[in-house]
Formats: sequence, C-alpha cells, structure tokens
Amino acid sequence: MAPIADGVKENSVSSKKKEEAENKENLWSSILGEVQSRSSNKLPSCKSVVVLGDNESGKTTLVAKLQGVEDPKKGSGLEFAYIDVRDEYRDDHTRLSVWVLDGDPAHAHLLRFALSEESFPHTLVLLVVAMTTPWGVLQQLQSWAAVLEDHVDRLGLSADQLQDARRKCARRWQDYAEPGDELDQGSPLRRTSRCLEDDAEAFALPLGEGVLTRNLGLDVVVVVTKTDYMSTLEKDFDYRDEHFDFIQQWVRQFCLRYGAALFYTSVKEDKNCDLLYKYLTHRIYGFPFHTPALVVEKDAVLIPAGWDNMKKISILYENMQSMKPDDYFSDVIVQPVTRKPVARETEVQAEDEQAFLGRQLQLLQQGPPSGARQDSPMRSPAGVQKTPDRRATGSPGVQGQLGSPKKIDGAKPGVGGSGEGVLANFFNSLLNKKTGAGAPLKSPAELNNDRAHTPVDKAAMRSDAAAELDRLTRGKKQPPPGPDLGSSEC
Repeated sequence: MAPIADGVKENSVSSKKKEEAENKENLWSSILGEVQSRSSNKLPSCKSVVVLGDNESGKTTLVAKLQGVEDPKKGSGLEFAYIDVRDEYRDDHTRLSVWVLDGDPAHAHLLRFALSEESFPHTLVLLVVAMTTPWGVLQQLQSWAAVLEDHVDRLGLSADQLQDARRKCARRWQDYAEPGDELDQGSPLRRTSRCLEDDAEAFALPLGEGVLTRNLGLDVVVVVTKTDYMSTLEKDFDYRDEHFDFIQQWVRQFCLRYGAALFYTSVKEDKNCDLLYKYLTHRIYGFPFHTPALVVEKDAVLIPAGWDNMKKISILYENMQSMKPDDYFSDVIVQPVTRKPVARETEVQAEDEQAFLGRQLQLLQQGPPSGARQDSPMRSPAGVQKTPDRRATGSPGVQGQLGSPKKIDGAKPGVGGSGEGVLANFFNSLLNKKTGAGAPLKSPAELNNDRAHTPVDKAAMRSDAAAELDRLTRGKKQPPPGPDLGSSEC
C-alpha cells in the first residue's frame, strides 16, 4: 500500500505546480491586457489639420492663437506647426500636426505632403476667409474647395475607401445632438442606436435639403476671421445688418453642401478662438463639446456640423429689405473701387552714429581729388553764365566804364580821340593795300564786302577822311604833327 500512497502524493504535487504555472500565465496575460487597453485609450499621434485660404486671411495668426503663441512667424510654401493637446481626465497628451498652405494657387501641388492616402482618414480641413474682404468670401471658399476636391480625386483612393469615408461624414452629421440632449451610455435607446450603427445600410436618417451634396469624405470647418472689421465696414462702406445676414446665409449654404461647421472668430478681440480649439479636439479626439449653436451676435457666429438646415437659414431672410436671398453674391456685396490697398510700412535701419561720423572724418581727411580744378575766389558766380551775346556786349556793370559798343560819330564836339582813330585805320588800310605784306587774313564775308566796293565808294571814303583831317586841324589850337601825306601817297 505504501507505493500507491506515494504515487498519489506525487500526482497531487504535480497538479499544484501546474495550477501555479497557469495562475502565473493568467497574471501575465491580465497585465498585458491592461497595458494593451491603456495604450489603446491613449490619444493618437497621427491626427492632423490642413489649413487652406488666401493670403492675408489670417491663417498664421489663427494657428498661433490655437497654439498659444503671441508672436507668429509667417513662412511661405507649406508651413508646419503643432498644437499641444492634453486630456486632463486620463492625464495624457499628444501633438496635433497643423499644415498651413500658402495662399498662392501655384503652391497647391505641395498639398500632397500634408494630405496623403495614408493620412486621409485622420485629417480635418480648415477653410479660412477674412471679413476684411467680404466681397471675396464666397469665391474664395469655392475655389479652395475645388482645389481640395481635385487633390482628393488624385489620391488614388479605392471606391470602397472613399465610400466608407463619406458614410462616416454623413453619420457624424446625423448623430449631432443639442447639448443636454445626449443619450446616456447605458440607456436602451443608446444601445439600440449603437446596434443600428453597425448596420448603416439598413437604417439611415435623411440628411435634409442641400446637405452633403458635395461630400468629400473629410471633416471640414469653415472659419471666418477678423470679424472685428465689421464695425469698419459699417462706418466706411455703409454696410447694414442685412448685408451681414446676406453674407451669412450664403456661407451657411456652402457649409451645408460640404457638411462643414462654421465659426466667426477674431484673434484681436479673442472671440470664439477657445471654442474653436475645443471643437477641433471634439471632432478629432472625441472630447466633449457642450456649447450650443450661437447665431445671435453677428460677429461671433458658431454653428456645429449637423445643427443647421435650410429652415433655420430662412430666418435670415426676414431682415433683407433691399435685396433678395437668391441674388448673386457679387451683385449685392460689391468690391469698392476707391478702397486703398493695405500698404506695409518698410522698416528703416538707422546707421550707427559712430560709424557715420567716422566715415565723414575719412572723407574730410582725404581732401578734394587731385584732378579736380579749384575755383578762384575772383571767379564770377556760377549763376551768371556768359552767352555769346554777353561776351560781345559785356556785363551791365562794365558797360558804363568801357563805353557803348555803337560806332562813335567823330563829327560831334568833344570827341577828339575818336577822329584820330578813324584816320589811323584809314592810313593803315592804305599801307596794307600798297605793300600787300603782313595783311591779316580776311573771312569770306569781309572779302565779299571788299569786292562790293566800287570806285565811287572808294572816292567817297577818301573825301570823308580828308574832311575829318581838315576838321581836326581847325579844331585844335596846337595841332600835333600829322603824317606826311605826300610821302604816304608816294
């Protein structure tokens, strides 16, 4: 009997060891399961936001406000930033990637780096327009939506992937509930709704008129920035409430077509910026968002996706008196012709004072260049320029000293020296004619004058000279010894 008892004891010991080993395995499996469940509850790091809009629409400033940065730095092309997201309940945090595309349509090809086939299910798109240019709001939204739609078509997504993404967008629109009307997680109606979600083809709520007619499969939020400029539009451009209601109803219809939410923000006055941050974390990470739609204040409109419909938009029609809701947007909101463009002041860099003084000192020490001519202090001022007429007549101040340039009549009394000058010229001309040597060269005009003189003219000239000589001898008491006329004639 002893061997049998020993065998029973061995079997019991081996069974205990097996149980302990199984317990250890169960313990490790439970630990691994807890770790896996915790890791699955962590905030994902693959989420991203793509920001599209024209230049000067406030994209960079808006992203900086969401980041909590006070000094935004604007880049070009495709900018990258991130927003810190923290879950206070689970003590977890992550980074939300933000891509900001340049407003120039030439940079649209860079969108492939921000929105790819892999990141498509994890991307939210912000379409940004500014209230500083209300006449271009609708056109800008339509153009950027077309750019986004063309890019999605080029991604090469399969029909099943695109259909699944569109189905999720429609479901998010249908699942919207007013704050306070949310169903409890354990209520029978909530469990029933979860069961119905598993079979979306069997049950689908109607979307309503004009809702998601352009379903891109992406979560879209339209942001109207710089709403503080509305007061300037009222003062300077005579905008009234009906103009802002007209703009709002067109923008809300656009949001219906793409299943987008709408936010009116102002970074300057800090309107709806915090609510926009909470809404983004709600749509991307599932955080709670308990703020209802706000449509009373015209510069702080907030409409979550799924709340709006055409019936609610028609309330704005009651305030339109001078326009109709179906009028063309550009016919009512006209761009003013006299609006001055926004000019940025250029920053002027002042030169250092010591550097400027040192440079002037070097110029003074070098002195004037060697090749430069120094003007004499006796030289006439630069303002008095001598023309050919002034060279011939002289300056007015010297005219009185040098005499008149006109011919002096020797027959007048009191002019003694003038007659001697005439005689001297006459005898010199006679000597030059006889000798023929040392005669100065004459110009063609002077030669023509000489040729034109006839013998009669020459006789008249000689008689004039004799009369002048006679007058001089009679007018002087002591006539000076005159030249020997006989010898000169010989």
